[in-house]
Amino acid sequence: MAEQAVLTEKWIEKYTDLQRIKNASDREYEIDYQLSIAKAQLEALGIPTENLNHRSPK
Repeated sequence: MAEQAVLTEKWIEKYTDLQRIKNASDREYEIDYQLSIAKAQLEALGIPTENLNHRSPK
């Protein structure tokens, strides 16, 4: 049951983060801010982030 609570909390956080981006007066700033938080959380868990960057195809 604890696993379900953790998943629920994470999805609520994701939904809230997306709403913050949608309603931000400076979307680019908010997106960069959210990315920096996500990167810090991943790295704190020992997950390298350098290969997670999305690049548009050329």
